[in-house]
Amino acid sequence: MVSALALSACSGWSESRVNPSNWFGSSTPAPVQVSTNDANALVPEQRDGVRLFGRPEEEEISFPITKIDELRIEPTPSGAIVYATGTASRQGAYNARLVRVENAENEKNGILEYTFEVSYPEYATNLGTERSRQVTDASNIGLKELQNVRLVRVRGEQNALESRRR
Repeated sequence: MVSALALSACSGWSESRVNPSNWFGSSTPAPVQVSTNDANALVPEQRDGVRLFGRPEEEEISFPITKIDELRIEPTPSGAIVYATGTASRQGAYNARLVRVENAENEKNGILEYTFEVSYPEYATNLGTERSRQVTDASNIGLKELQNVRLVRVRGEQNALESRRR
C-alpha cells in the first residue's frame, strides 16, 4: 500500500517547477535585428604603439553563423549548459563560439543573449551539404548568473532561437 502511494506521487515530479529538467522549455523562433553595415568596417583601427621587432597581431575575423538550427539548455549541478547548433554558409567554418551580448536592457529584462560566431578560411571552399556545414558550440552558465535569467536567446545571421524559463 505504501509503495503504491509513493509511486503515484512521482507523476507530479515531472511537471513540477522544482524539477531542474523543467527550468527551460523548448526553443522557439525569435525576430532578428538587421545590423547596418559601417562604411569603414574594412579599414583597420590605428594603434598607438609601434612594435619594432614584433609581428602585427593577427586580426580575428568572425561572422554570425548563417542559420541557428537548434538551441538546447541542459541543467547541471553548477548551473546550466547552453548548446547551440547552426549551419554555416560554406564548408570549413572553424573557431565556433557563443559570444555574449551584454547591454543594460537585456540585464534589466532577465535576457541572456548570445551571437553564434564562426570564422571561415581565407581560401574558397565548397558549399557542400547542409550536414557537412553544421557547427555546434556550448557555453556554461553558473547558478548565481542563472538566478536572474528568464530567457536565453542565440542569434545568427538569418534567425534567432530562444528558450524561456518555465
